[in-house]
Amino acid sequence: MSTQFKYYAKELLNIALPIIMGNLGFILIGAGDVLVAGHHSTDTLAAISIATAITNCIQTFGIGLIASVSPLLSNFRGEKKSAKKYFFPTIRFSMVLGVIVMFAVLASIPLIDYLHFEEKLVPMIKEYMFVTAFATFGGYLHAALKEFLQAFEIVLFPNLVTVFSVFLNIALNVTLVFGLGPFPSLGVLGLAVASFIVRYFMGFALLIYCFRVMNFNDYKDFEYYKSLIKIGIPISCAIMVEFIAFNSIAIIMGRVSGVYAAAQNLICTLTTVSFMVPLAISNAIAVKVGFANGAKNINDLKRYSFVGIVMSVGFMMLSALIFSSFPNFLVGLFTQDSNLVKISVPVLYILSVFQIFDGLQIALAGIFKGMKRTGIVLISNFIAYWLLSIPLGYTLAFHFNLNLRGFWYGLAAAAVLLCVMMVIMLLKSIKKLESIN
Repeated sequence: MSTQFKYYAKELLNIALPIIMGNLGFILIGAGDVLVAGHHSTDTLAAISIATAITNCIQTFGIGLIASVSPLLSNFRGEKKSAKKYFFPTIRFSMVLGVIVMFAVLASIPLIDYLHFEEKLVPMIKEYMFVTAFATFGGYLHAALKEFLQAFEIVLFPNLVTVFSVFLNIALNVTLVFGLGPFPSLGVLGLAVASFIVRYFMGFALLIYCFRVMNFNDYKDFEYYKSLIKIGIPISCAIMVEFIAFNSIAIIMGRVSGVYAAAQNLICTLTTVSFMVPLAISNAIAVKVGFANGAKNINDLKRYSFVGIVMSVGFMMLSALIFSSFPNFLVGLFTQDSNLVKISVPVLYILSVFQIFDGLQIALAGIFKGMKRTGIVLISNFIAYWLLSIPLGYTLAFHFNLNLRGFWYGLAAAAVLLCVMMVIMLLKSIKKLESIN
């Protein structure tokens, strides 16, 4: 390995490692919900699987917009502009989004009655969604401040908060779901209340930290909001396109049987745990490429891009080997329901192939975020997931009787197409930058 490669890998890892810790912590919070729900009952797991599939599709709109904070402020820093003054505008932006998304989630609850889910699941789905709607503010405050601090390469404390929250969430889940001491067993409602408490804890922990390490003056700049929207809308829509593609599978198959929704949630939990590593690398790429882009340093931009891609794909190849080697063990961590195991295990072999290309596409997305070319990510995701994955998956699932496996064949095909399109566009974008500079 060359000295130059080691240097750029180390620079990326300095940012990525704490983010990996935090990302894994964040997804382990969700995995804790799945773990506790699965041990409570398959119906509980099915209900929260459907509820989170719907709420995630709505809430990712705001998360995608908030994700524009870090690359935008990184570009400002690369251009030697002040970035700290955007602290209060960032919070205001996230809270306005929180209001919009909260009402969107609440407005979607009455629609559950018309989606033909199993009747016994409907009250639990609606109960979970109602509480989750009001947790949006805590979640968005945390996301916004995490992005703000990440732009300054302050990543350790925010991710330590996330790791601590894993244990807090498990303790609250066990206490409120099964009942402990003076607390009665609340089932699905207990999972929702635990998530509510954890999200607000994470948000306020970062808020207190920011006030302790920095001094802020209130600042108003309408252009900042316009820039966040300009960069964030494509990011948000791209995330929504992918999230809706994944979560619509749980919704569609959940109408066939709740056990399919439970299986999809279980599989997504497993793959998302491994995905948190390349996602963190992608975040680090976005920061470093954003700084290089702002400074018009094309050599650093290309080197961070190449090294980041190698790191991301290399990790996912190792992850794919683990998933294909120990599928029964991994599924067995979450459930002993034989039907659920029978549905989930074959999908993990398809997932192994999908993961390699997923690692490549998220690294490419980080490069485009840093270059502020997020429209490319949106268009590529839309074509891959909505023009190929969902139609192909639906056909294989219901016309060839492959059920959940059919949808995952569609997702794997989409990931391959997505990578091909993004690689072509990246090469063209870099060639254009080289000709300008």
